[in-house]
Amino acid sequence: MLYQKYFKTYLDTILALLLIVLFLPLFVIAAIAVYVGVGTPLVFQQVRPGKNEKLFTIYKFRTMNNLRDRKGNLLPDDARLTPIGMFLRKLSLDELPQLFNVLKGEMSFIGPRPLLEEYLPLYTAQQRRRHEVKPGITGWAQVNGRNAISWEEKFALDVWYVEHISFGLDIKILWHTLWKVLYRRDVSSKRSLTMEKFEGSNNNG
Repeated sequence: MLYQKYFKTYLDTILALLLIVLFLPLFVIAAIAVYVGVGTPLVFQQVRPGKNEKLFTIYKFRTMNNLRDRKGNLLPDDARLTPIGMFLRKLSLDELPQLFNVLKGEMSFIGPRPLLEEYLPLYTAQQRRRHEVKPGITGWAQVNGRNAISWEEKFALDVWYVEHISFGLDIKILWHTLWKVLYRRDVSSKRSLTMEKFEGSNNNG
């Protein structure tokens, strides 16, 4: 409990500051790659629900272009994901700007991934518990399937994490995250290059 309430936030802040300095060359390389392979703006910004469903703006390097159909609608994610964008996602380099979200106290290194605001009305009461903690850059669901498991499995893993937060568990998740990144595991869902949109659970009500 002390770790979750006090030490986790301090560790997040210190580690985020150190990594921003250490990864500065990676920021520059990723920014150049996005400029050449995707275009401007370099950083994607979107409002997401955080702890207690408080809204904040998440930062990511852009991985998709803005191609539209004849009616002016954006093409599906699979059609807009660029080769450079896929490469950045496989190495999780698109997540680098979220270090600033951690530094600002909006996110943690470990926690349930922050999803779309439009999903809020679709959660069951149990699934909604994922918002009892700060969202994370990586989490228990990410090291247990990431985009290769269903939404229901992912939310169940998120809630399990909320109920079992500890320093040891966070270290375990960080270690497994590094392994997943190095071996590029579970980046895509079983049916598409990106995760399908969440439309609510069958038992939602």
